[in-house]
Amino acid sequence: MSFVSGLKCRECGTPYPAEALYVCDVCFGPLEVAYDLAAAKASLSRSSIESGPPSMWRYGALLPDPGDQPVDLGAGWTPLRRARRLGEALGVRELWLKDDTRNPTGSFKDRVVSVALSSARRLGFSTAAAASTGNLATSVAAHAAAIGWPSVILIPADLEKSKIAMTAIFGGTVLGVEGTYDDVNRLCVELVAEHPEWAFANVNLRPYYAEGSKTLAFEIAEQLGWRTPAQIVVPLASGSQLTKIAKGFREFIDLSLVEGTEPVYFGAQAAGCSPIARAFASGANVVRPERPNTIARSLAIGNPADGPFVLDELRATGGDCGSVPDDETLECIELLARTEGIFAETAGGVTIASLRQLIGRGAIDPERSIVAIISGHGLKTLDAVSATATFTRVITPSLTAAEAAIASTALVGAS
Repeated sequence: MSFVSGLKCRECGTPYPAEALYVCDVCFGPLEVAYDLAAAKASLSRSSIESGPPSMWRYGALLPDPGDQPVDLGAGWTPLRRARRLGEALGVRELWLKDDTRNPTGSFKDRVVSVALSSARRLGFSTAAAASTGNLATSVAAHAAAIGWPSVILIPADLEKSKIAMTAIFGGTVLGVEGTYDDVNRLCVELVAEHPEWAFANVNLRPYYAEGSKTLAFEIAEQLGWRTPAQIVVPLASGSQLTKIAKGFREFIDLSLVEGTEPVYFGAQAAGCSPIARAFASGANVVRPERPNTIARSLAIGNPADGPFVLDELRATGGDCGSVPDDETLECIELLARTEGIFAETAGGVTIASLRQLIGRGAIDPERSIVAIISGHGLKTLDAVSATATFTRVITPSLTAAEAAIASTALVGAS
């Protein structure tokens, strides 16, 4: 049972029915899903949620109506791991990692796609589509294949080879666009007008799609023993992940399901694409578009749709936003791997590098609990680390050569 009451404009509050709408007719603001939280409060409890499936759909009452059943490859209920060794390296007392590398196609995008295509099927669509920097492309193609739908995916033509292959393997139409993600997104908006029967997950289905990110907040709270963390660090691309995580925590607080107050939110951006971080640092309310130049391509959105809303969340809670160079991103991918055994894509490196930066300048309190979102698997961005993540030595097949190489190399392990 879903407690959705309809859609509403995020700018002027005008209500709309829960249909295939995404822009307000009154002010042209973005629409989002609204819920009858009073009715939900009378029905939901910790025990009713705990009795649900071990996936994001245990929170189905607070997600858009999926119809008869969700389009579900098993996204969600990923580990929340106490990161003691990384915490020690960063000087943090209580650090947790939300490990969304464990999702079916290796990123948090499986959460948003499961919701988007469930809503698309309920609303009568039968073709899936998306504009993507890579992770969304793979997830949409996989979910569409699982239900027998055709898919049309548009991605930058210079995307990592691994992400292109992971998308194309599912058999949909994959178009490489010569340009940035923002060029791709503009083209998809035009295609929506020409093909209104196609469900573009992050365009005409965006109000539903974005709701999937709330489940990160729901899971974190439940996995912490029904309490909120003090601080949370979220990688920023469009900014939707952070704003919907904030929405999720607020809904759980309003429903009296958790103990604690709303966390302080911190964003993480690559220096080569930091429009939100720059706006925050300058005190601006407008996010000026940038042309991306970073290895963190999953975060390379120069004109982030939720940018102004992210600024609101950061400022309302006393947060901040990191902006880190590519060399620190690579360094922190390695740091995360060798301290916690988690191989993250470049976005994860940006998150950990930003966490370190924000601690260093006193924005994050190392004595209070911190959750960092690790949003995608490192196998998606092998090109970024392949030059340094390689053989320690190349040897002949002999015991003498092996012993000599081992003797000349410092063995690294847990202390």
